[in-house]
Amino acid sequence: MMDLIVGIRFHSGGKIYHFDASSVPEIQKDDFVIVETSRGKQLGKVVSFLDKESSDERNWKPILRGATPRDLVMRQVWEKKEEEVLEMCRELAAEGKGLEEVKFISAEFSLEGENLVILYCYEGEDDPQLNGLKKKVKKAQPDSNLELRRIGPRDTAKILGGMGACGREIRCCTEFMTEFVPISIKMAKVQGISLAPSEITGMCGRLRCCLMHEQELYVQARKNMPKRGKRVITPRGEGKVIRLNPLSQKVSVDLGEGQIVDFDPDELERKTS
Repeated sequence: MMDLIVGIRFHSGGKIYHFDASSVPEIQKDDFVIVETSRGKQLGKVVSFLDKESSDERNWKPILRGATPRDLVMRQVWEKKEEEVLEMCRELAAEGKGLEEVKFISAEFSLEGENLVILYCYEGEDDPQLNGLKKKVKKAQPDSNLELRRIGPRDTAKILGGMGACGREIRCCTEFMTEFVPISIKMAKVQGISLAPSEITGMCGRLRCCLMHEQELYVQARKNMPKRGKRVITPRGEGKVIRLNPLSQKVSVDLGEGQIVDFDPDELERKTS
């Protein structure tokens, strides 16, 4: 029998993890299920189905069962407790004691509350001293195994959400991105974007993820275009390439004496000498 593999997400916009749903044959998209993870049992939502070819010969963890109404109610109870824990951490940080630069982002209980993970962001080079805070949280939640986990500014922005630097009401990382990939200044140069920090930096203080989204399109569009600064032969004489517009496939050429004319790439010949 072919395994039924589904994609499960634990948080809105979070990474998708795959599980074997063979034990829940009537499972459908948007159903809530219970699975075993490294953080204990968790409640997740079915968001996708894996095609048969991709699902072969993998050791997928099984879904334990479908979620019950009690599970959904208990998830709401733990979410309330998560808010209380997070508020306590932020209050302790506001008191000082070396925690002024620590940003507490989220608190996450497992399904039965046996595990508690607190995510925080700290951009200093060393590790912050969290022993005092850890003792106070442990005293407030004695029945939960506590873990403090440091995350980066991009993950922080993804979890907090809010408006993007471009004006989108929901940030790309929060809405649909499940993982981050390396982004470089070279991408901005290829796309002809100003290198001013306000133009290429996102709300996380890092290079904008949208530079990656459009990179391949610009690379393909520039393949048949001359480089900026090169001398070319145009139907109106020789000139120097001063600007490229890959998306409209136009090359701006300075012909001298103040003449700047746009040409299609196939109208130009590279000057060889």
